[in-house]
This record gives sequence, C-alpha cells and structure tokens, in this order.
Amino acid sequence: MAMTHETTQPPSGASQPGPLTEWPLRFLRHNFGIATYAVQEYTVIYANRPYSGGPRPAREEVHPNAFHGTSAGHISIRNFPPPAVVRWTSKDGTPLEAQVDIGEIFKDELVLYEAPREEISDRTPSINPDIVMEINDRTINVYMRAFLSLKAPRFPERPHSDFRDDLVLAWSQTY
Repeated sequence: MAMTHETTQPPSGASQPGPLTEWPLRFLRHNFGIATYAVQEYTVIYANRPYSGGPRPAREEVHPNAFHGTSAGHISIRNFPPPAVVRWTSKDGTPLEAQVDIGEIFKDELVLYEAPREEISDRTPSINPDIVMEINDRTINVYMRAFLSLKAPRFPERPHSDFRDDLVLAWSQTY
C-alpha cells in the first residue's frame, strides 16, 4: 500500500522496520578526553576548556587496562573548535608545545572503527564518538572510540557483548 498524507503513521513507540543507520557512519558532535603518561606536567586547552595536571607515571607503570578504559569527560562538542593547544614537560624535563588540529585529523567527519561492516547492526544509534588525546612523554596520539551495536554477541556465552567500542588510533606525532 502506498503511503499518502492521509495514511496514519505508526505510534512513536512502535518498532520501525528497516535500517536506521546511514553509511558511512558520520558524526556532527564529539566528546573529548585526555590521558597522560610519563610527563612532569601538562596543560591542554580545547574547545575553550583547560585541562592540566602534574606528574604522571609511564603507561607501563599503571594497570594494563587503564588506558583502554579511557573515555571523554567533555561531551557534545560541535565539530570543530580551533586546534588544541598543548604544553607539557616530558619525562626528561624538556618543555614542549604543540597545536593539535582535531578538525583536520577528522575533517571528513567519518567514524573510525575496527569491527567488520557486516557485523555492525543497521540499527546502530547516532554516534557522538569519544576523541581521546594521549600525551605520552614526547608523543601525542589521538584516538577515536565509538559505541557500535553489533548484529550478534561477540562472545556467544555473553549475550550482552553485542557491541564494540575500540580505541582506534587516528593520528600520532613525536616531538
């Protein structure tokens, strides 16, 4: 039956047939967070928000899962503010400074993910990915983490493992 203006729409709570996801996956907003290792101090200004801290241990000195659990605390940033201004002191005491242009790194606004496309559900909700900047001694890495619904659980014995949220390296620079 063809839909006309007079045809009634299903109630808003009714399930909708077909895919909700448009491919390729894109994002209009993002979340931002910082992870720091092997630095004496750091200051980052991104989206008019300052981040700073004191001495941080090397990554290998913290719990092995600590970095993979890193997320973003500054949420729903409209793409893209001016570059992040990063000032830090490396492990050996060298003062360093850089501008990291998040907008240039993600200029195509495509979501980065490691799951095979055929495993991702067509009902994946809209995505505001986490962008995580890691300052590790003399290196800055920028990662993306996006929550993706899967068609089936990754581990059959764990029915709630039907998602992926991998940290995917997008950019790296050593100073």
